[in-house]
Amino acid sequence: MNFNTEAFQKLTAIVGENYIFTDAETLLHFGHDETEDLSFPPQVVIKPANTQEISEILKVANQYKIPTTPIGARTGLSGGSLSIYGGIGLSLERLNKILEIDENNLQVIVEPAVITQVLREAVAEKGLFYPVDPSSMGSCWIGGNIAENSGGARAVKYGVTKDYVLNLEVVLPTGDIIWTGANTLKNSTGYNLTQLMVGSEGTLGVITKIVLKLIPQNKHNVLLLVPFYKAEQACEAVSAIFRAGIVPSALEFMERDAIDWTVKFLDGISVDIKPEHQAHLLIEVDGNYPEILMIEAEKILEVVEQFDIDEVLFADTEEQKNALWRMRRGVGEAVKSNSIYKEEDTVVPRYELPILLKGIKEIGNKYGFRSVCYGHAGDGNLHVNIIKENMSDDNWQIEVPKGIREIFELTVALKGTLSGEHGIGLVQKNYMDIAFGKVHLELLERIKAIFDPNNILNPGKIFPDEL
Repeated sequence: MNFNTEAFQKLTAIVGENYIFTDAETLLHFGHDETEDLSFPPQVVIKPANTQEISEILKVANQYKIPTTPIGARTGLSGGSLSIYGGIGLSLERLNKILEIDENNLQVIVEPAVITQVLREAVAEKGLFYPVDPSSMGSCWIGGNIAENSGGARAVKYGVTKDYVLNLEVVLPTGDIIWTGANTLKNSTGYNLTQLMVGSEGTLGVITKIVLKLIPQNKHNVLLLVPFYKAEQACEAVSAIFRAGIVPSALEFMERDAIDWTVKFLDGISVDIKPEHQAHLLIEVDGNYPEILMIEAEKILEVVEQFDIDEVLFADTEEQKNALWRMRRGVGEAVKSNSIYKEEDTVVPRYELPILLKGIKEIGNKYGFRSVCYGHAGDGNLHVNIIKENMSDDNWQIEVPKGIREIFELTVALKGTLSGEHGIGLVQKNYMDIAFGKVHLELLERIKAIFDPNNILNPGKIFPDEL
């Protein structure tokens, strides 16, 4: 890497000396996200104020071939924002404004560092709804959601991030600035660069402005917690609910350990869990007419009562609903508080969930690891937390990756894929050969090379070390 004094002086001149950092504390802070216990500090952190400054920074980085990693809120779980080759850590934290809420066209224009929940609350005040709700929505940023194509609990009914992105302002690795699309609901004008950027994990360009579609806000919802005596039956019930003609706004799976750990981790959560309960489904339906929602809830009860379940909890109050959602959104942090862990983000057609869950447990037994599973069962997205606990470092480093490979092989055999919403990043990249053949991977690499001829932008992510 050609990170010389001349390059550093040029970068300082762009942002000013108050927004460029080389002290160890700052570098360490920006050297990790929520992926396991990994740490890859950049050599310098830069905090630009606007699109033009980012353009100038990338021109310098491209000239001197300095690796540059876009860094958002660092809530990611695939190592996507880690500066594995050092270089520049490009923090986007100063681009944090909601620029316009267009109530006539049901659109919003935001900068990438707007917190997802802040956006949701801002548009809700105007009776509008941005449905994408990752579990970390209170801290994650819209820009990162787009980079990873984030989903969340309500993706089952409303879709994921890509379904709401209309247009993007992007700075390319060369420093050129483009808009990828148009602020319209339909667009058949050329290749769809907007959707190419969504989920590109910061490898093709730096997103600086975002145009999102909004929808009207529903006024009512009903929330149920269903305890199952058999975890695989909870997975079977997911597909049965849809086959009965019900499309929930959320349908979440939590196995026993996930709830136990979360109840201990969070204050103010009280759920009556019997020793025989193996798993729960958290099911929500929403709409504008309470009487219709109650009919749908009764239909869901008819379906789940075909399985071996215990008494269903109807959340009667907003306080009770909030507590149940806080429990579900707290699972990841609760698992992390118990042990070092690896989180995989498998996704299969929802009917295959019981086979996937059974297979994961069998693979864990084979390789000697324990797993805690939960996730967005309504769209087939199962998060698999592999727990280190008392496992030796050698087994953790050698045996567990073999088990993860088998989990992904099972997932792909079930017509699924490696990631539903967390992205590939650093930690999944060497499993990409399971999902894609050589021709597919080489095509992806050629696309990367067109956007980024010097491979400076978030290098070392997505693509296997050996093709």
